Amino acid sequence: MTSDAPRTSSTPATPSPAASAPAPTPASDPAPASAPSGRSGSTLVIEEPEYGTPITRIPVTKVSPVIESGAYPAKAAVGEAIPIEATVFREGHDAVNANVVLIDPEGNETVAMMERVPPAGFDRWGTTVVLDQVGLWHFRVEGWDDPWETWVHNAEIKIPAGIDVSLVCAEGVQLFGPAAERAADAEDTDSAAVLREAAAALESPQQVEDRLEIALSPEVREAMLAYGPRELVSPTAEYPIFCDRRAALFSSWYEFFPRSQGATYDEATGTWTSGTFDSSHERLEAAAAMGFDVVYLPPIHPIGTHFRKGPNNSLDPGPGDPGSPWAIGNVEGGHDAIHPDLGDFDSFDRFVARAHELGLEIAMDFALQASPDHPWVTDHPEWFSERVDGTIAYAENPPKKYQDIYPINFDRDREGIYAECLRLINFWVGHGVKIFRVDNPHTKPVNFWAWLLGEVRRTDPDVLFLAEAFTRPEMMQTLGKVGYHQSYTYFTWRNERWELIEYLTELSRETDSFVRPNFFVNTPDILPTFLQSGSRTAFAIRAVLGSTLSPVWGVYSGFELFEHQPVRQGSEEYLDSEKYQYRPRDFAAADASGNSLSLLIGRLNEIRRSHPSLQQLRDITFHEAPNPSVIVYSKRAGDDVTIIACSLDPHQTVESEVTIDMDAVGLAPNEVYLVHDEITGQTWRWGTRNFVRLTPEDPAHVLTIVRPRAAAPIPAADSTADTTADTTAESTADSTADSTADHAAETTPEPTASATPTTPATGTGGPSGTARPTGTASPSGTGPGDRGGRA
Repeated sequence: MTSDAPRTSSTPATPSPAASAPAPTPASDPAPASAPSGRSGSTLVIEEPEYGTPITRIPVTKVSPVIESGAYPAKAAVGEAIPIEATVFREGHDAVNANVVLIDPEGNETVAMMERVPPAGFDRWGTTVVLDQVGLWHFRVEGWDDPWETWVHNAEIKIPAGIDVSLVCAEGVQLFGPAAERAADAEDTDSAAVLREAAAALESPQQVEDRLEIALSPEVREAMLAYGPRELVSPTAEYPIFCDRRAALFSSWYEFFPRSQGATYDEATGTWTSGTFDSSHERLEAAAAMGFDVVYLPPIHPIGTHFRKGPNNSLDPGPGDPGSPWAIGNVEGGHDAIHPDLGDFDSFDRFVARAHELGLEIAMDFALQASPDHPWVTDHPEWFSERVDGTIAYAENPPKKYQDIYPINFDRDREGIYAECLRLINFWVGHGVKIFRVDNPHTKPVNFWAWLLGEVRRTDPDVLFLAEAFTRPEMMQTLGKVGYHQSYTYFTWRNERWELIEYLTELSRETDSFVRPNFFVNTPDILPTFLQSGSRTAFAIRAVLGSTLSPVWGVYSGFELFEHQPVRQGSEEYLDSEKYQYRPRDFAAADASGNSLSLLIGRLNEIRRSHPSLQQLRDITFHEAPNPSVIVYSKRAGDDVTIIACSLDPHQTVESEVTIDMDAVGLAPNEVYLVHDEITGQTWRWGTRNFVRLTPEDPAHVLTIVRPRAAAPIPAADSTADTTADTTAESTADSTADSTADHAAETTPEPTASATPTTPATGTGGPSGTARPTGTASPSGTGPGDRGGRA
């Protein structure tokens, strides 16, 4: 990403048509640059300070989203609601106002008014903008003196009190007249007429209260917001926002190894025949059927033979062992070649074309490292580090050693390495690949990524990059700042409720403008401890959390079959890891027997596609539940609200009262409403306080709010009905909103004296089957260090 420093602006916005309800910008009266000194015959020159950013006449500070003072663009995606905020204040008691000027990639400007952001007293202003075009946008915030609001404040106090009535009315007329002229110039005849009538009313002999009522009518307020005076307009610098295509913000990933799809073993000869791109079409169809839209492939290139790894990362491979695909390169080629066992470029192109027919995109692995047999080693030995004995240094993450991989030294022949990496990206883009999952980017220089991603974005902004950066927070965040569209996260190690709440609060409120999380529930490198019991419930819990907490999530093949055996106790490596051997699976048999999570995964992806609230990161609220084994959260996008209640204990049934933050879900404090379980189709009557019972068979609710035509207040807490039994009986999968509401009213018992939950939700129809006992969920601390696996 090339640096895009803020652009200084000193002129007010010129309004232009836009979808974000622009307000016309009236003439402004900027402060003079110099003023008389008060001494006859001399002038005092006012100079800006030599350091820092000068304070404008109306101070505008703490603008967001701004990354490193504007050095890098904040992130946005087409259709995403982007909050813009700033602190705007002034001396004295006169009113201020503020607006955002949004500048599209062609330079067209749109004005969006800002409003005060609670809590009061902090002078915070904000608005939400929606960008509709891929490319580099800019915005600035303008604070300004608002004579109209100052007049309103004074008039509402003075006129009823009989203080300076004639003077206050005359001041109002002085504001309305020019505003009416500006409305007329804009050919807004309705607003011009409203403002002229208001001016006439203030000058009329009517009762003063009647005059004030006309002058402060909603129609007048709306017209003055558009055409009232804006004085001392004080703009900030212009800050960049890059708007990506929608898939950068919202997508569902599925990972599989093509070599395992259709691979066969000949017991007579003891040899394997690799799967191919052609034999992998069936898996593409399965991924599409489960509702995924991105299929990610581990490296598909020739694999080195020197120091090839055998099963379970052993150092003694057999003659038929395929080796790790991350040990890239041999005599048959390197990063721009295809492993001949998988097929050729014709079969790869057919594979990509079939994916596109199914509505899928192919994401390729981009691993900048080489096996000892890679053509780079002989053609460009200067690209690697040498040890004192003259040998090339292989990859290490002590105590782990990766003798089959040579890391690149980016400080040797910088221009040659950079040019080759850019060539490789463009090469695969030419074969229909628009998404790259980058292996261990945190082990390469950040300024290299800033350059490479910036070059790709400049020529093809639709190309997306996912950072496999299981590393320290600062490195992970900086990779996002310099241009990575998505990042792997610590989600695989966040199992306790407090950990999830703390982490999602950080992702959705603190780093949301530069880090987009991709919640993979497992990877070829990571078999989370939470899953290692093999409990179907544990897998269902993590699928629900991953798919509903983050707008981007992912599944590595085998998760849906409950693969859970670690290579040894205490390890996160899979036994018989697919990284080192073929691993064909009988998905059809698992589906037929019901021993698969594919139906639940498919339903979760369908729910995600149907609900905008699950397609964004920011607007998430965690709700109160006394039981720490129950997590309840809501996500909201306009009128679309989802509420998720999920067990965090795969061993047993958990119950909890749930207190909903009604404001967060857009409801009145005592409103009764219906919640519809998107997994089972059941419907319940809810209020502020509710009750959930989550079993190993049905460990989660994914609820949407059905707003009834009329809402009745809920009884007070000391007379709330205990409706556990009755409302359980009333809920049916095929009931409509209205009939369910009527039925609920008919079957609710008389209020009792106890303070009991309003209404229960007792089942979701999640994954069926009995959960096996599990061990303790894996602990997580502040975040893992650099994770090994590859260079």
